[in-house]
Amino acid sequence: MVIHNIAVIPGDGVGQEVVPESLKVLETLAEIHDGIKFEFTDFPWGCEYYLENGSMMPEHGMDNLKNFEQIFLGAVGDPRLVPDHISLWGLLIKIRRECEQVINLRPAKYIEGVKSPLANPKDFDFVIVRENSEGEYSEVGGTIHQGADEIAVQNAVFTRKAVERTVRYAFKLADSRNKKVTSATKSNGLIYSMPFWDKVFHEIGQEYTEINTETNHIDALSSFLVTKPASFDVIVGSNLFGDILTDIGAAIMGSIGIAPAANININGKYPSMFEPVHGSAPDIAGKEIANPIGQLWTAKMMLDHMGYDELGKLLLDTIEETIGAGVKTRDLGGTSSTREVVDEIVKRLKRRV
Repeated sequence: MVIHNIAVIPGDGVGQEVVPESLKVLETLAEIHDGIKFEFTDFPWGCEYYLENGSMMPEHGMDNLKNFEQIFLGAVGDPRLVPDHISLWGLLIKIRRECEQVINLRPAKYIEGVKSPLANPKDFDFVIVRENSEGEYSEVGGTIHQGADEIAVQNAVFTRKAVERTVRYAFKLADSRNKKVTSATKSNGLIYSMPFWDKVFHEIGQEYTEINTETNHIDALSSFLVTKPASFDVIVGSNLFGDILTDIGAAIMGSIGIAPAANININGKYPSMFEPVHGSAPDIAGKEIANPIGQLWTAKMMLDHMGYDELGKLLLDTIEETIGAGVKTRDLGGTSSTREVVDEIVKRLKRRV
């Protein structure tokens, strides 16, 4: 029996609903595998914790998290209670940075039974590889002066080390998929950072001669995700560009409630972290209408990362089967509650084996 120790942070809002339900599914999958067991340790960190303690996590919280194999996160933030820059930098981004989760992965695919806003989505299936440690989100800059003379400077930092590992990760991923990588750039406007990005992309591409490559400016690429999403396989972009493109990916799927994400540590020193894209959605928290699919697809990505690809495939296939059968939450046009969707998935998982 292999025991996997997973840190669980439900966080804020709907995270406190979809995470416990998703753990039921992971436990079911462990029973199906009959050779693994998940041990979950819950950490009640988030905005309510901040209001009580003045921080998003305790002083030695990171030391504790680093001892776990993976981190399963629900959602972070509630601007009604805590400003977003405090909640995100005090928990989500803090974990990403201190656990060296340098790659962010977000897949997007057409799912039968989810109405895409696109007239003809054509079964798109792509993954966006986002640089997750520097770029436009680097903590370099500042403000000076006040009033009419006030100045804000935000510096974007691009290192060869970070760009190379991100681009190489994208090529390796494409090699296991449909062998095409698209690079997001803006070298006609950002005259230092993006030509540097393009140069590194070209250099790495020469090592993977069997992979088809293309480079698109971010504005054109954003439109192409809407007009011809099925033409993409793996897209690689900087921190900001990847952030923008992944929300477009969620939108064309038909609901941000089904979109997953993974923050990957590639050196094995610290855990990776898995989270849905949808955020805490405080406006619907407590109503039992939150879509659990984003959190469940996130669990699928965690299984894949841990080497349980067959279990991950079983979970996603069952999710798609459940949605196709009409068991879905209101955001997808259904009438089922969060728990009803999860219960149906658990039932179908047991039936499929």
